[in-house]
Amino acid sequence: MASGDTGHARPYAAIAEQYAKNVTAGRIVACNYVKLACKRHLNDLKRWGRTKRADQPFYFDAWHGNDICDFAELLPHVEGKWATPTISLEPWQVFGLVVIFGWRRSADGGRRFSKVYFEVARKNAKSTLAAVVSLYCFCREEEPAPYVFIGATTGAQAQKVFHPVRMMAQKTPALIEAFGLKVWSKSVTEPGGGYIQTINSKGSTNDGHNPHLGVLDELHAHSDRALYDVIDSAFGARKNPLLWVITTAGFDTEGVCYEQRTFVAKVLEGVVEAEHYFGIIFTLDDGDDEFDPGVWIKANPNLGVSVQLANMQAAATEAKAQPGKLAEFKTKRLNVWTTAKSAHVNIIKWRECSGPVDLEALRSTPCFAGIDLASVSDLTSLRLVWRINGRLLTWGTRYLPESAVDPRTTKNSVPYGRWTKQEFMGRPLITVTPGDVTDYAWIEKDVRWALDTFRIEAIGYDPWNAQDLVNRLMDSGAPMIEVRQGFASLTGPMKELDRLYLGGLLDHGGDEVLTWCASNVVARKDPNDNIAPWKSKSHEKIDDYAALLNALAVAGNDGTSIYEDRGIMVL
Repeated sequence: MASGDTGHARPYAAIAEQYAKNVTAGRIVACNYVKLACKRHLNDLKRWGRTKRADQPFYFDAWHGNDICDFAELLPHVEGKWATPTISLEPWQVFGLVVIFGWRRSADGGRRFSKVYFEVARKNAKSTLAAVVSLYCFCREEEPAPYVFIGATTGAQAQKVFHPVRMMAQKTPALIEAFGLKVWSKSVTEPGGGYIQTINSKGSTNDGHNPHLGVLDELHAHSDRALYDVIDSAFGARKNPLLWVITTAGFDTEGVCYEQRTFVAKVLEGVVEAEHYFGIIFTLDDGDDEFDPGVWIKANPNLGVSVQLANMQAAATEAKAQPGKLAEFKTKRLNVWTTAKSAHVNIIKWRECSGPVDLEALRSTPCFAGIDLASVSDLTSLRLVWRINGRLLTWGTRYLPESAVDPRTTKNSVPYGRWTKQEFMGRPLITVTPGDVTDYAWIEKDVRWALDTFRIEAIGYDPWNAQDLVNRLMDSGAPMIEVRQGFASLTGPMKELDRLYLGGLLDHGGDEVLTWCASNVVARKDPNDNIAPWKSKSHEKIDDYAALLNALAVAGNDGTSIYEDRGIMVL
């Protein structure tokens, strides 16, 4: 199939690119996550281009992006009143479809993206878009016996996507004739044995499937991860599989939906690399007034099309007057997770603090250290800090047992394997210790190296799992200070770290692992505005950030050592 716009009704790929440029330039009102999704596409076009090359993993083929949009606009509207008898895609919808289907793998021409996460407020036609994708993947991707599953918590919910699929097919005789479709009450079939049908969240009854496309509707409502995992693990025999998740925000921040949302946010922010995963989140930004109509379009890109301003204003009026309706207004109409414990660190600002840290030049400068040993089977950290002319410089290294690096046990594409192969300022980014648990002898060796190399004034440590190591280090004269992991010890360091990185006064050298840990931090607060990391609510590891706080906890604000001033103590 040739690249370009030839043979399609509109230049959809060009429309998608212009939408991305308009969003990033501020000509279209959009939230930060949408801006980042647009920047990702534009940056990828510069990085990989529009021509298949053996030395590049991906390329953008406008034909594929144009083709699905052309297909969509031949399908009829099946619900509500519309100005046109067939679907007319809005620019934001064109952007999503073009990017997802236009990016291809250089190796075999298949789709680059195998997972999609679409989060947008209700009534923004996400079910219609999923129905279009279902029919396109079923009919146009030349997959032998394509199986398409539409899943939800109940059969009735799954019907909300399957019903428009069935009605679109029924009302399009040319589609039925061209692909030999049979439309039944509970399925759509094709001559090669493929079918579209619904499944529900009884995950234990859904093993053994081999889908080409799996659509999961309203993932926020899934009480467990059974159906998601069944579909996600069922794609092994397909060359070009796709998992398509559509949802609004919800209330359960411990479930699979918020887990995926958190991961998508990290991909968009550049904290985690996942080239196979497309995600876009239409929501409000922090600080937006939920009652300001000017920001509603951020969560409702179809405002004025399928979402009516008058209805939004009526809902806002009720939410103002009836506190019981406020949560639903924010969650369903503004796509805000009302019980979500939001990330504490502004990761965009944090990433800007990538100034160099010259370890050789810091040998004679007073230094403070922090260690966080966490679990013996998980990430542990040693981190050093220096104060120079009002700035904070930091360097560190981490440790993992080899069992934790095994890709079969590493969830959500956390790139432990890649990090263990990299160096950072002459030392391993992550050191892998043999076996199933971290060998603290490796950490002890590095602590002794740091004591011999730098002017370490004090070492703050979390007492959890640390006593044997601490005893050995103290017997050799190491200046160890216990840092209790509560408000009294950590409020000061955490607030100081906020001030430093937000003011551009932190230099971490672009440390990927520290940045990832910082992006995972959720803060807990008490009525007196004291704060501390909330490890149980942080969806991924924060150990490197915790080690940094332990180092700050034992360092005086002027660069003098608490240990030196007061002797051995517990904070």
